[in-house]
Amino acid sequence: MDSRERWDDPEEALRVAMDGLKSGLWTSLPGIVQSFNANAVTATVQIAIKGVVHTPDGKAQFVNMPLLVDVPVHFPRGGNCTLTFPVTKGDECLVVFAARCIDGWWQSGGVQPPAEPRIHDLSDGFAFVGFFSQATKISNISTTSAQLRSNDGQAYIDLNPFTHVITLNTPSKVAVVTGGDATVTAQGNINASATGTATISGTAGVNINSPAAVTISGSTGVSITTQGNATANINGSLSATATGPVSLNAPNIHLNG
Repeated sequence: MDSRERWDDPEEALRVAMDGLKSGLWTSLPGIVQSFNANAVTATVQIAIKGVVHTPDGKAQFVNMPLLVDVPVHFPRGGNCTLTFPVTKGDECLVVFAARCIDGWWQSGGVQPPAEPRIHDLSDGFAFVGFFSQATKISNISTTSAQLRSNDGQAYIDLNPFTHVITLNTPSKVAVVTGGDATVTAQGNINASATGTATISGTAGVNINSPAAVTISGSTGVSITTQGNATANINGSLSATATGPVSLNAPNIHLNG
């Protein structure tokens, strides 16, 4: 019981009543994800601000808020496209509480009547993952470009809005998989280099076409192997230079120039 309720002051009693009303209206609070359900796209969240309860003797005590369950998680989406990312235990988020009951909408979508008359209730939160406390903030945020990156900054895709340069960087592998054709077109040069082995293979064949010179070089050797025919059509000169062995292996080899 609030001691102010005992005062013979109508205005103070009104203020106590208003404070009590406001304490039950939830707007938004930071939270910490406890678990994530990828099938339902919901999370269980622990509110990161403790609540206050009063003991029978009137003393205030801080306690953890109850866990929020089945909280819809926000992923940016629109036009049949969605940006997803893994949500894991310990991720920080902001839980925003709806003004009315969201149960009918959450279950069926569309426009629904409220299943209950509750207002700004803890049961009607949405989790926006991505906020950082000072204890978990990331470092080395680019101030000149947009990045999709790992928190440690080692892997990222960088888009510079001023130079229009797009950079992909990773200390691990890059895999590109397509069910159809893959086309790379450049108005300038295309440069590919590797500290290990560079392999180009095709089950139906490999074609290299250029109206200008084509150069294939290797410091320890160049090897071209095919189970079918090997054909080179050249309108100009053909030059092959290597400091190591050069081998051409095929049932039939045709050089036309």
